[in-house]
Amino acid sequence: MKLVAEYLEQVINFERMAAEATDPTLKALLKEQAAAYRKLAEKRAAELNLPPLNVPAVIPPQDDGVS
Repeated sequence: MKLVAEYLEQVINFERMAAEATDPTLKALLKEQAAAYRKLAEKRAAELNLPPLNVPAVIPPQDDGVS
């Protein structure tokens, strides 16, 4: 079983790759992968009875023009 920190490391990696990606499809997929790892980290923290994670995103949310 992975440590919470290992999952969060993957979150950071995928968010950084998404920030650098120029292809919109790739960017969206990388953001989805980061979100999946974030969810795994939160689940693992809960299993270990740790307080809820409050880790800000590496990439600030951007307005995609969708309302």
